[in-house]
Amino acid sequence: MDRRDSPRRETPVDRRGFLRAAALAPLAALAAPPPDWARLRRRLAGTLVLPGDAGYATARRLYNPAYDRIRPGGVVYAENAADVAACLAFAKAARVPVTARSGGHSYAGWSTGTGVVIDLSRMSSVAYANGRATIGAGAKLIDVYDRLSRHGVSVPAGTCPTVGISGLTLGGGLGVVSRKHGLTCDALESVRVVTADGRVLDCDATRNPGLFWACRGGGGGNFGVAVSFTFRTFETGDATVFFLHWPWSRARAAVRAWQSWAPSAPDELWSSLHLARSGSGLDVELVGTYLGGKSSLDRLLAPLVRRIGRPSSRSARTVSHLEAMKIMGGCSSKPVAECRRIPRTTFSAKSHMAYRSLPEDGIRALVSGVARGGRHMVLMDAMGGAIRRVDPTATAFPHRAALFSVQYYQDGMERSWLRALHTDMSKYFGINAYVNYIDPDLENWRTAYYGPNAARLAEVKATYDPGRLFRLPQGF
Repeated sequence: MDRRDSPRRETPVDRRGFLRAAALAPLAALAAPPPDWARLRRRLAGTLVLPGDAGYATARRLYNPAYDRIRPGGVVYAENAADVAACLAFAKAARVPVTARSGGHSYAGWSTGTGVVIDLSRMSSVAYANGRATIGAGAKLIDVYDRLSRHGVSVPAGTCPTVGISGLTLGGGLGVVSRKHGLTCDALESVRVVTADGRVLDCDATRNPGLFWACRGGGGGNFGVAVSFTFRTFETGDATVFFLHWPWSRARAAVRAWQSWAPSAPDELWSSLHLARSGSGLDVELVGTYLGGKSSLDRLLAPLVRRIGRPSSRSARTVSHLEAMKIMGGCSSKPVAECRRIPRTTFSAKSHMAYRSLPEDGIRALVSGVARGGRHMVLMDAMGGAIRRVDPTATAFPHRAALFSVQYYQDGMERSWLRALHTDMSKYFGINAYVNYIDPDLENWRTAYYGPNAARLAEVKATYDPGRLFRLPQGF
């Protein structure tokens, strides 16, 4: 019998220890009084919403309805950095969990919790001057694109209109112009962060450089609450968006051709290959954005089309940068106000970062995995270009040499298909994953998300949050 399972005779020392612990238990309870939410409310310029208050049901929602079951102790709509600091002091004193929320798109639901949730949506200003954009942490991507478009500029960012700029930047920030202009975090020049001790720190290459480094790919919710970002912008012009479809019989040919073509295309050309199974059947789709005209795009697509075969449908149109971002975000030709109201979606996902192309047996495994029953999709987004030209240790985002990212996306929360295909494809892609597609299943998440940068991130954590006020299931 294992010693841990064997019976043990109680001794007088054991009994005295038990009685002493029982006597101290009420004192421990007295040491942690119930959270004084009324006192927190008095300290805020913003709004505290508690269970039972009007608006609580809305205040606790994330993008994914699957997490509606989580009931925060309170949600604070912060107006400024002082409100954030007050929430952190409250969480520390009351010993309750604290979570910051920008867009509420955490794949694992980790932009909410059972304690105090700091909602940054009111801190959403977008200001532009002299080639720089200063953006509040609660700004959504559609508003960033819209407001900067009035100045003829933009920042490299993602596609979903309601994703928050904060989480996107802190995790790296892959997007449809990343091959030309880099990741979102590559354009970041400074960030203002409220740390666990309530300090408001400006971070850049010379001020708090370690924390600045960690805020460029180290993931949200780890080191403090970012409240403002200053980015270098780029001048925008027209862009050509394109969509090609092939029958499922060309799926293997599409993967084979695309993975050797897309990462080495000109920087101005970004594309994503989708293999999907839905209620209408199986589909192969190529979507993309080209920072140029249609005739040049046609020449660039020609060698890919020759290798895959004639598409069953093809469309391309040249539009403004803002309209291109709206098309990529699924709200083409709609007013910006409607783009802010895209429907909530129940989904689950996993990811890989592909450092090498799939061999033939890997292509077969991927295509046959998508063909299995259900409603799901694999999205492969081209990397390379400007992403690759940054040293893997220059920012916390380590996956500079990856050829493309792979996202396994499934309707609903039943994860058996995800897990099975992810396991199958790990034989070819390894363990590397993208922190912004955060995956609660990952056991080796430090290495998967951060690679050799994990050790330095742990040092930053020890410096700025030694008491671990900020705690995620996959957090430093």
